[in-house]
Amino acid sequence: MNGLLDAVRPEALAACGPRRYGRIVRMVGMSIEVAGVNAALGGGCLLHGERTTVPAELVALHDERSTCLPLGDTAGLRVGDRVEDLGGPLPVRVGPELLGRVLDGLGRPLDDGPALFGLDQVSIDNARPHPLRRALVDRQLPLGVRVLDGLLPCGVGQRLGIFAGSGVGKSSLMSMLARGSAADLAVVALVGERGREVAEFIERDLGPEGLARSVVVVATSDEPALVRLRAAFLATRIAEWFRDRGDHVLLMMDSLTRFAMAQREVGLAAGEPPATRGYPPSVFGLLPRLLERAGTAERGSITGLYTVLVEGDDMNEPIADTARSILDGHIQLSRSLAEAGHYPAVDVLGSISRVAPAVASKGALANAGEVRRLLAAYRDAKDLIEIDAYARGSNPVVDRAILAKPAIDAFCRQGIDERTPLSTTTEALAALVRAAQAASPGSELSP
Repeated sequence: MNGLLDAVRPEALAACGPRRYGRIVRMVGMSIEVAGVNAALGGGCLLHGERTTVPAELVALHDERSTCLPLGDTAGLRVGDRVEDLGGPLPVRVGPELLGRVLDGLGRPLDDGPALFGLDQVSIDNARPHPLRRALVDRQLPLGVRVLDGLLPCGVGQRLGIFAGSGVGKSSLMSMLARGSAADLAVVALVGERGREVAEFIERDLGPEGLARSVVVVATSDEPALVRLRAAFLATRIAEWFRDRGDHVLLMMDSLTRFAMAQREVGLAAGEPPATRGYPPSVFGLLPRLLERAGTAERGSITGLYTVLVEGDDMNEPIADTARSILDGHIQLSRSLAEAGHYPAVDVLGSISRVAPAVASKGALANAGEVRRLLAAYRDAKDLIEIDAYARGSNPVVDRAILAKPAIDAFCRQGIDERTPLSTTTEALAALVRAAQAASPGSELSP
């Protein structure tokens, strides 16, 4: 008898079991109160309307009622409609067949590919790697972008934030990294982005070759807040599945700010009090839960690249400040550089990679440090230089910085379709530094 039960699929056993139903008692905005459902926090349920069935998730529990948030369009639902308890969280399916596919925030195919059957069914939640069993970040991951590989080296298993205001080039930089990275595969999460940008990113930025080694998870800005949240966790869970089999995964998420905004909607709908700039406390508790799941493990790794859309170009606003404190480094994009046509618009002096000493050679670190020193000297004397008030010869470092600035700018500029091998970047940076150190006030450096 036991052998017969073992041969029966778990889905079939669940379908034969008793079903528990409650009912909708109140609907206000995106918040739906239900009664008669004895589900746990985070459990899934189905809202059965007359003409529609909408999945939902319980986000708050009260004495006799529970608050759930829908994962779809609620048009057509009424007070008194049935609510079915699913007996646990909504599962997700993972497996190698996901490569090359485009999924929505619930893990359903958005492309014209075949249906996803036979995959592993797992919970969207997963334990973070044990802090004492994580492998060290001690190897550089080539990204194909000179300014990053040369001046802000990224390690295998590092978590980097890309901080910028709107329209400064975050998505373009992400597309360069998607094509140029040396990771085994990529998982891309587009959370709260414009629907127009999805097809552009897949066809123009990733291309057929990039898509073949990627999994793309999409939840556009018009999706319910809970779907946008699940998209970020779904992409992370897929990356974890590949990491656990030994792959080195590049996880790219655009954007972490819209993930936080989605949790703000969920928290306020669940009755949380607003705190800093309207964000409830759960936002600042959820960010580390998401970000700490990336990184190295006992085998395999997830290198996380997260864009952060800063409000009003304020790099110290709450979400940016919290993310910066959790991540292993940050890349800051400059609006002034973007307006001058300098792409990627990376502000080298405002950016840092915390694992650089562990992943780059001493020579590469010394060259990067010299370039930063020259850029800092030029920045400090910029006002005097621009009004022609600086006297050549008064500061040897500034003199070298003035001569080297065009060559440094040329090194940091790169076309969106251009990919530079790490060896070429290292040689170009070393040649740049040698020329800058040999320069005299009367000479010129070729960019």
